[in-house]
Amino acid sequence: ALTALLETAGSIPAWQTAYFVNRLMVFLTSCDERRDEEWEQVPWWDFVAADRMGYDYQRLLAVGVTRNLVATKAEEASTRTVARLLEAFFLNSSGRGADGPVDRILNAPTNEAWIDPWVDHLTSLGVEFRIGWTVRELAYGSGRVTGAVIEDPDGARRTITADHYISAMPVEHARRTWGTALRAADPQLARCDRLRTDWMTGIQFYLTERAPMVDGHVNFIDSPWSLTAIQQAGHWPSRDFPADYGDGSAVDCLSVDVSEWDRPGMLYGKTAKQCTPEQVAREVWAQLKAALNDTGRTVLRDGALHSWFLDPGVRDLGTPHPVNEDELMIHPVGTLHNRPQAVTAVPNLYLAGDYVSVDIDLATMEGANASARAAVNGLLDRIGSAAERCTVRPLFRAPELAAAQRHDRTRHRLGLRNLLDLG
Repeated sequence: ALTALLETAGSIPAWQTAYFVNRLMVFLTSCDERRDEEWEQVPWWDFVAADRMGYDYQRLLAVGVTRNLVATKAEEASTRTVARLLEAFFLNSSGRGADGPVDRILNAPTNEAWIDPWVDHLTSLGVEFRIGWTVRELAYGSGRVTGAVIEDPDGARRTITADHYISAMPVEHARRTWGTALRAADPQLARCDRLRTDWMTGIQFYLTERAPMVDGHVNFIDSPWSLTAIQQAGHWPSRDFPADYGDGSAVDCLSVDVSEWDRPGMLYGKTAKQCTPEQVAREVWAQLKAALNDTGRTVLRDGALHSWFLDPGVRDLGTPHPVNEDELMIHPVGTLHNRPQAVTAVPNLYLAGDYVSVDIDLATMEGANASARAAVNGLLDRIGSAAERCTVRPLFRAPELAAAQRHDRTRHRLGLRNLLDLG
């Protein structure tokens, strides 16, 4: 099945396809110990021997599943993380361990489908939201977190006290709030400094006509800035796009992720960080057209571009010090061993976020969700609550591979290679 799937690419030589499938079978039959100890330390590029293969092999099977999808360079990405992602996708696409389609999106704009209803639900339960307030530090003393130092929109600071604290922020923001004493109380907090983030930021193009594109996500394998995109209006059945949004002339939104911000583009010979926002928009539009309009038909027309909107978390583009407030955690080799547990050694502090160690070893909404469930369960356990615990589901494991993985565990403990590993 793996071979048949890869042969649809057509341009990859059969022997290279066979080699790649062998590498996937090596991983699928590897025990957890080999995955955690050996494959976590091997870059994906090396694991699949990309340097010895052709251009299409490298772009589709090495770079295409790393840089374009999770903003991690294939030359650095952990084989454990990338291969587990492929394992989950392949099993899900085969109907294994899945309760619906592999590629899922929201059926309305994010705020309308998810964030606003969630805010309303939490507010009904008594949660208060403080928009524009900033957590500056989690104060620590006598073996516990003693308060959260908060700065209000006017710059005034105060300390909020509670019985328990759950830090539910991205790692690059959360670790700024951990002082020296708190880090010393739990070394896994200090190890979070080794976790790395990179830029993966969105830009939206509003169109006055719908482009004849695939009904789903597009991965622009050859784009200099590693673009992925989806045309959204068709996936929002309860929305009349021109009537509900904008001035009525835009009929669709082409939403694009830019994963590579440090490679020169096509128009200006500059990286995305070196471009102004207007130049970023023109460069991305040019890369989209170069990919989509090269088969004798016009998919994107300049005349159909109504306007664009760049993620406001990106600031000071084109200056010596560009800023991205919403970076994405990436997965170079060794990342697994620096991810913290949801329950910390500090008795009233818990962590939730896509950087926390859970079975979903990837910066995703699903991983963040699983970490929040683990944090809640840890809190309930510590206070001896009789409340029902959150369900935490591990990734599906194919039972027919269990025997091979047990055999590999014995070989690994004896210092031997995986039985299928031909080198």
